[in-house]
Amino acid sequence: MAAEHPVATPAGDQTRIHNIGYRAYDGPRLGRSYATRSLYSQSLRGAYGLGRSVKSKVLPMLLFVVMCVPALIMVAVAVATKANDLPVDYTRYAIIMQSVICLYVASQAPQSVSRDLRFKTVPLYFSRPIETADYVRAKYAALASAMFILTAAPLLVLYVGALLAKLDFTDQTKGFAQGLVSVALLSLLFAGIGLVIAAVTPRRGFGIAAVIAVFTISYGAVTTLQAIADTQGSTSAIPWMGLFSPVTLIDGVQSAFLGATPSLPGGHGPSTGQGVVYVLVVLGLIAASYGLMMRRYKKVGL
Repeated sequence: MAAEHPVATPAGDQTRIHNIGYRAYDGPRLGRSYATRSLYSQSLRGAYGLGRSVKSKVLPMLLFVVMCVPALIMVAVAVATKANDLPVDYTRYAIIMQSVICLYVASQAPQSVSRDLRFKTVPLYFSRPIETADYVRAKYAALASAMFILTAAPLLVLYVGALLAKLDFTDQTKGFAQGLVSVALLSLLFAGIGLVIAAVTPRRGFGIAAVIAVFTISYGAVTTLQAIADTQGSTSAIPWMGLFSPVTLIDGVQSAFLGATPSLPGGHGPSTGQGVVYVLVVLGLIAASYGLMMRRYKKVGL
């Protein structure tokens, strides 16, 4: 009896399809707006370390406390001494605490964008419904919102304390509103500059150093030149020098339009016309920061 030989089976016939239970997603598709809001909320929470490790919460929370403690002390003094006014104007508080604000921007701007660049996760965002403009808006809005919380919280402490001390309601409300406008502009300007600098490098350490350098060196250089100009009697040039530092820009805007006392050498604040130039420069820098972010991430997403 002849032995049976196995029949050769073509390779294509050995392909098998196994049904392992995968099903297509048939739920609601929330789209770009939901994805953008989610990115915004996650970035805002991340700016204070929420949803991250305990180590990530230490610095932003510490800086928040440092921003609020002087306001609490001022309120306590005003209440205890029954003062007729607060020790510092609402519009001056952020300028006085500028070092804390700059440190916050330097620490959180790289945290917001540098990690995505370093680990090359940006293209993954753009593979979903989210687009470049959505990513930039969400990141910009999140950091600006975090900064507004940081700078507006102590103003709220001052305002509540002033009302508890029975200071004039109208004056305090007006000053509080002016202070909120000032810190809103500051938050938009500082967040934009910080994000542009941080988006240049995926190295967080380099980003932190660069942001600190830009804010501190520009402020130090401008104030030094203004002091020299005041000493030499060139008072007309002092306000124009303030256009070259983010801190002095905000100071000039609030001195011209928000009733703040000028902190320039000799008390030479910008005139109304010069104040208009200050406002235009601030708005131009905010728009330029957004445009540079868009250009940067269009290249990254390719």
